[in-house]
Amino acid sequence: MFDIKLQGLDIDGNEKEFSLNDFKGQKIILYFYPKDNTSGCTQEACDFRDNINRLTKYASVIGVSPDNIKSHKSFKEKQGLNFILLSDTEHLLSEEYGVWKEKSMYGRKYMGIERSTFILDKKGNIEKEWRKVKVKGHVDEVIEYLLK
Repeated sequence: MFDIKLQGLDIDGNEKEFSLNDFKGQKIILYFYPKDNTSGCTQEACDFRDNINRLTKYASVIGVSPDNIKSHKSFKEKQGLNFILLSDTEHLLSEEYGVWKEKSMYGRKYMGIERSTFILDKKGNIEKEWRKVKVKGHVDEVIEYLLK
């Protein structure tokens, strides 16, 4: 899973290729979200943005969705996001972490991201995970865990 290479935007919004191997030796908050510029995803991203100084004392924040780089650029600029966004258009990382799932809305079934967050230790192992995340209060849960 660590050698999967994805296009993304760095903290400053520059496009580059990333692999989770690039972060070995650091703790990572890896959060998967369904879609840029939707209400829940915007709230979650803004909560991470607003708490970035509290979070980066402990770990780097990386957001992942199946949106393309153009969408990520717009989202990052519009919301002033101050962390890395990865574009997982082929669902490679999402499938590795088991968050690419069949979902249902109004009786229609489709494939999409199950909102999830993982804390990876300095060796890249999953230290903590949250599945089926509810946005409200989630970043506070992450911070509370990191403070332990």
